[in-house]
Amino acid sequence: MNKKVLLIAVLLLSMAGAVQAEEGQIGVTFDTTYMSKWMVRGSEGYGQQGAVFETIDLDLWGTGAGIAIGHQSATASGYVDKQRFNYKLYYGSSLFDDQPYKTKYKLNWIYENWYGRAKSKGDLQEWLFVFSWPQILPVENLAPYYITHYLHPAGSNFDNHKISGWVHRFGLGYDLDVDELPKPLHLSGEVAYTDGYGGAAVDHDWSYATFGASTKFEIADNLTFVPGVYHQVSMDDSVCRRDVTYCKLSMKYKY
Repeated sequence: MNKKVLLIAVLLLSMAGAVQAEEGQIGVTFDTTYMSKWMVRGSEGYGQQGAVFETIDLDLWGTGAGIAIGHQSATASGYVDKQRFNYKLYYGSSLFDDQPYKTKYKLNWIYENWYGRAKSKGDLQEWLFVFSWPQILPVENLAPYYITHYLHPAGSNFDNHKISGWVHRFGLGYDLDVDELPKPLHLSGEVAYTDGYGGAAVDHDWSYATFGASTKFEIADNLTFVPGVYHQVSMDDSVCRRDVTYCKLSMKYKY
C-alpha cells in the first residue's frame, strides 16, 4: 500500500511540477544517489552493504519552502526490514545578509516510514536543522557550519521510544578552485557528538569525525553529476567500531 501511495504521489507531483515549472513557479528535482556504504549519523546503516536513494523534490515558487518524497534500500538482500520511505518538508533562507555574521539556515521535518517493520517499532520523526556562516571568517570560501538532528518515535507509546535523542555535527567547508575541474572542489571536515540518539546502548560522547571531497559536473541541460569521497574516523565503538571510507555518487535532473 505504501508503495502504491508513493507512486501515485510522485506521478501527481511530477505532473503538477511540470506544469508549474513552465510558468516559473515550481522547481522539480529528481535525484538518484548511490552510497558505497550508508553511514547514518556515524553508524553503518546497512552493515557492509551500500545504499540507493531515489528522491523527488519540489521547490515551491522559490520561497525557500519545499516538499520531498524519497525511498531508500540496500544494494544487497537481507535488509528488507530496513527499507524506508522519507517524507520531508523544509524551509531555507538567510539572516543578516549584509553582515559578517550572515547566517544561512535550512529547517527540515522528516517522517521516516520503515514499512518492513511494524509501525510502532520503526517509524520515526526527525527534525534536522542546518546552519552555516559563509562570511564570518577572513578566508574566502571557508565557512563553518552546524547541523543537528533530533529523532523521536512517530507516535505516542511506540516501542522505539527509547532511541529518542540528538546528534550534533560541527564542521568547516571550503570551496577550492581547481583548474582541471569545471566546478570548485568542495572540501569538508566535521566532528559529531552523539547526545542520546540510540538509547542507553549508545554513549553520550564525541562519536566520529568525517572528512570529504566532492565536486559537480554539468552532464547536459539540467542534468548534473555529483561525486564525492569521504573518510570517517570512528571515535566511539557504541556508534561504529571501525574507520570507514566510502563514496557517494548523485545524479540530479532539474526542470
